[in-house]
Amino acid sequence: MKKFIIASVIGLAVSCGAEAFQADQPAAPPAPASASTASAALIDKAVAGPWRTPAFTARDTYRHPAETLKFFGIRPDMTVIEIYPSGGWYTEILAPYLNPNGHYVAAIEKGSKGVTAMRNKFADKPAQYKLAEIREFDHKVPNLGPANSADMVLTFRNVHNWAADGTADAMFKAFFKVLKPGGVLGVEDHRADKGKKVDDVVNTGYLPTDYVIKLATDAGFRLDGQSEVNANPKDNHDHPKGVWTLPPVLELKDQDKAKYMAIGESDRMTLRFVKPAATK
Repeated sequence: MKKFIIASVIGLAVSCGAEAFQADQPAAPPAPASASTASAALIDKAVAGPWRTPAFTARDTYRHPAETLKFFGIRPDMTVIEIYPSGGWYTEILAPYLNPNGHYVAAIEKGSKGVTAMRNKFADKPAQYKLAEIREFDHKVPNLGPANSADMVLTFRNVHNWAADGTADAMFKAFFKVLKPGGVLGVEDHRADKGKKVDDVVNTGYLPTDYVIKLATDAGFRLDGQSEVNANPKDNHDHPKGVWTLPPVLELKDQDKAKYMAIGESDRMTLRFVKPAATK
């Protein structure tokens, strides 16, 4: 009954698992207001889920998960690929949110420790993760799945790593390839001061917003929106150990810890891109 109600509100006939989403079909158009309201309520429910790790929920005040996902336009019937979920901070929200009618894919570096850690995470709470998928890939030659097969790709705080090792272009092209026409790419990353050049700041973990936008538009995406939901005006982007000086890493340990805790987590850009619909 629960699945039928959700599907009725969304206005789509959906079913569990990846089979509900056919490759080479355009992403669904934006949902009507009533469906958006229902989706927002489900996001809030997932964020409040008792299965979430307490240390993760403590960071909600910095990471604004509900507001971020609503800005990206996620819906519970989507196939969503999260790139490098690491310890699974967003996984604990996304997979349960998508489980009833959508499909969550954790895209993880092939052969890394993260694959085993994510498998253990899924096995530990089957009620939340029973339909979630792990997809291994090589970020130097990235293949994230069949072309035109995903509704949304999400990457949180990863682009600076690819910028540092020279693989950012390839990654954004892979995002474009795997998304359906009309599909959404959501990007969050540490934001450098305006006017900074990427080569001057990449080793600090911060990136110029225009650099990230260019990566996406060069790959074929259209910028569809920018949000200040993850902005932090207390962060001046200038720290001894770069962004890792700030929580949660606190690279300097106890040195000036109170100062950096008072700043909080980094100032971040939050960008939404769309893969243009194919023209006939």
